[in-house]
Amino acid sequence: MPRYRVNCSTMMFLVILQGAGVVLFFSWYAQLSPCDPQPSNAKVHVLLLSSWRSGSSFLGQVFSQHPSVFYLMEPGWHVWTKLQKNGARTLRMAVRDLLRSVFQCDFSVMESYLPENHNVSSLFMWSHSRALCSPPICSLTPRNEFSNQTLCLEKCGAEGLQRVEQACDSYSHVVYKDVRLFELESLYPLLQDSNLDLRIIHLVRDPRAVVRSREESAKAFVSDNAIVLEQKRIKEAEVQYQVMQEICRSHVRINERAVLKPPPFLKGRYKLVRYEDMARNPLEEINAMYEFVGLEMTTQLATWIYKVTHGKGKGSIKEAFKITSRSATNVSQAWRTMLPHSKVRRIQEVCKGAMSLLGYRTVNSEKEQKRLDIDLLVPREPYQFSWLPDKTQHPNNN
Repeated sequence: MPRYRVNCSTMMFLVILQGAGVVLFFSWYAQLSPCDPQPSNAKVHVLLLSSWRSGSSFLGQVFSQHPSVFYLMEPGWHVWTKLQKNGARTLRMAVRDLLRSVFQCDFSVMESYLPENHNVSSLFMWSHSRALCSPPICSLTPRNEFSNQTLCLEKCGAEGLQRVEQACDSYSHVVYKDVRLFELESLYPLLQDSNLDLRIIHLVRDPRAVVRSREESAKAFVSDNAIVLEQKRIKEAEVQYQVMQEICRSHVRINERAVLKPPPFLKGRYKLVRYEDMARNPLEEINAMYEFVGLEMTTQLATWIYKVTHGKGKGSIKEAFKITSRSATNVSQAWRTMLPHSKVRRIQEVCKGAMSLLGYRTVNSEKEQKRLDIDLLVPREPYQFSWLPDKTQHPNNN
């Protein structure tokens, strides 16, 4: 039997080659794994997914005012405004691709949707973002203080988008609000992107309250309504009900996709929140959302949240798109005394499935509708769902 001699140099080379093979194998395996490792920069990305007039502006401010958060209000607005002759199904990929870029603090994609000579003030509702009123974009508001929208409009907004990118890069959490996606599937590539750690907070509201609120600013929704309804010709009297039907169906699709048969990459990424629960127990609900995304409640934020949700009255028409001090509970119940029962019945018809799934009881008479002592909110335990994220992920970087 022949014998072979192997010198030390050859043996060393073979050991190194074997080690390199093992490293390459595990690298290849990690790329194919459906549960991608968390991005190395430990930045958390949060999408506030909702629909119009559902309390999403308030929820946006809850995140915007946090010192660790870079926030923008509805970047998808630019897509729908620029390409408004299309339908929602056609535009969803454009919205998704824009979100992917701006989540990674790449704002060059916005140039396709902004005027030629653009700056910070070209961004939709830019003054609602504390981060755009703070250094390094504007010296007006220190990061640990609350922004003043009126002062921000006067003193900030002239910087270019490169400064926005610098600001975005400097925060531990990037949060965007969107009301223009009607299913989760479009977001799958973002959920599987190893450069993103995307969390989805799905905010819903009683559709009867949504209609009451939408009626206060109906003209503002004409273009959006046409896109939601895929540019179909529908009788004017039917438009609001058809739009609500689409919105309600979208809530069902999103929630059932996340709960019944969620793909592996959704684990730890989805949380359902009802506006009414937030109105009744704001600090408890907001604390739970902060914990879900790895943020900490501060004393300043807790005080601000209490003041904003414990004001007087239901809010005026002029305040439809403003965050002012109101009674959150009164706002959530306003539809019961202000909407005709005939409209309530129709809304209940087109949103029956969503109301049942999300825990909103129907009313069978005008008398029942106006009896505010009757609670129409089903306790959330059977309806509330969220995958709980690993608490060891992403330490807060204040």
